[in-house]
Formats: sequence, C-alpha cells, structure tokens
Amino acid sequence: MSHEPLKLLALDSEDLAIVSAHLQDALLSVGDLVFRPKEKRFAFAADRFDWEGAATEQACRRRRTAVHFEGVTAVRSRGFDVNQRERQLSLLALAFEQGDAPAGKVMLHFDGGACVCLDVECLEAALKDLGPCWEVAGQPAHPLEDA
Repeated sequence: MSHEPLKLLALDSEDLAIVSAHLQDALLSVGDLVFRPKEKRFAFAADRFDWEGAATEQACRRRRTAVHFEGVTAVRSRGFDVNQRERQLSLLALAFEQGDAPAGKVMLHFDGGACVCLDVECLEAALKDLGPCWEVAGQPAHPLEDA
C-alpha cells in the first residue's frame, strides 16, 4: 500500500503543534542531531511513527524523516551526553516559547527528561519524509508512572 510522504512547514506555535504530533515517539540517535552555526540551521533525521496509519489501518509503520529549523543562534542540551552519538532518544514533543517577538526558544523534549533548546530568531521549521514506510512490531506506549 502506498503512503504519501509528509511535507510540513511550521511558522507559528499552531503549525509546530502539528509537526510535533507527527513526530511523537520518533526515534533518533544523538549523532542524528546536527547544528550548523554558520548557516544558523539545526537539523535531525529520525524514524517517525506513522500515528495516522496506525489509527486508520491498524498497521504499525515507521518512516525516515528529516526536520530542520532555520534562524538558530544557539543550541543547548540536557539529560544526555552529546558525545554518546549512538545513544537512542525518543522524541516526545516540540514546543515554542515566545521571547522578544519574533524570537524565542524551540524545545525538543525527549524521553527520560532529556531536552534540546534552540534559540531562534523566529520560528521556521520544516519536516519532510525521505523514503518509504516499513512495518514495525507495535506502536509506542507510555505506561503511567503511578500505575
């Protein structure tokens, strides 16, 4: 079955919420996170879970996806060692915190409390699927901590 690749652009918080929903539970390695200061670009590649397909077809799939942010002036991280390039991270959400408009911070929240913070001149992000889907064993789950 053919699945149309996603291509999304985020220029405000509402747009970013849509991108975030598509990237929930995307898997990536620390080495997939790249900051190019001269270009003011932060990018990463991830294996995103196809939530839409799981809801409509009861099929579990992932797809390689590229994401980039423009106008990035600084990057900070916490909760993981940037030198452990093979360490796997699961992306939980993206969020934008407005600063002196149009500048602000983009937060990439990962499992285990890990986070990447991007200082941006303005919010400009893009997501593009890179290839075909492949089937996976099951969908991600988030057990309740108090359960």
